[in-house]
Amino acid sequence: MECMNIPELLQLPDLDTELGRVEAALRTSVRTGDEFLGEVASHLIEAGGKRLRPTLAVVAALAGGASVSDDVIQGSVSVELVHLGSLYHDDVMDEADSRRGVPSVNARWGNSVAIVAGDFRLARASEIAAGLGTEVAALLAATIGRLCEGQVSEVRSTFDPNRSEESYFAAIGGKTAALTASACRIGALTAGLEREAVETLTRFGQAFGMAFQIRDDLLDLVGTEEALGKPAGHDLEEGVYTLPVIRTLADSQGGPELRGLIGGPIDQPARDKALAIVRTSGALTSSLDAARRYADDAASAVAGLPGPVAGLAEFAHRLLDDVTI
Repeated sequence: MECMNIPELLQLPDLDTELGRVEAALRTSVRTGDEFLGEVASHLIEAGGKRLRPTLAVVAALAGGASVSDDVIQGSVSVELVHLGSLYHDDVMDEADSRRGVPSVNARWGNSVAIVAGDFRLARASEIAAGLGTEVAALLAATIGRLCEGQVSEVRSTFDPNRSEESYFAAIGGKTAALTASACRIGALTAGLEREAVETLTRFGQAFGMAFQIRDDLLDLVGTEEALGKPAGHDLEEGVYTLPVIRTLADSQGGPELRGLIGGPIDQPARDKALAIVRTSGALTSSLDAARRYADDAASAVAGLPGPVAGLAEFAHRLLDDVTI
């Protein structure tokens, strides 16, 4: 997705201007009297990123026929701060060396600093949300809780070859889709949209997030190292068995051989063999089909919204088009 032009996909050429406002507000949000903490907290902001979640918040306002007010911008920032704070924590858990082409915070400053800086971002997100009203504040707090639930669910199933599809969908519903749904809902709420539009955009965000995460999990298995920034099969190595792996394990053809390779830490030859088994099974196609069904749900949710976001209904489908299996 790094090579994709999101404003172009959404047919919103002026979106870049609004995202420039988000970027400026995001940098302001982590300023603090402690120079060191400010440097650490702004580390990934300076590294850039897709800014998918604040984009969804801004686009939700526009799709509902509203303008992008300062409150919408601040709501967008609160969502992105939650995402970025979670990345700091994820990198500690994964012992990651880099993120977005730069050294990770934990690699550069240590785990303790990374955890505290992640907490600082979550605190700033909550502070901003509190200024946007009790409904937004309560929503963001509940979303942070769902992120934790999703992450814990995934951690509990690490290296478990008996992980169920239900476990997988519950985990991605918490760790990914909860935040994309909240991004859309916060954008709609801060724009003052009617309740029906708020609920519609929330449903879109939930379905979009599910499709987006399945896409991400597929790319981890079929993408190139150049595109991914890491070797394919990273999740396999980490013991995170995603939908294509779960479905391959359930297959009578490749399942037994794959089960004999995984279930614990694996070396590169075992990873490459496991990847080959998954890639030659039908699980990739069936998983992409599952993602497309969520994309269908996302498209259906926003049909008939009054705003000028012609590309929103096809957004999830367009993102799935770059998955080659």
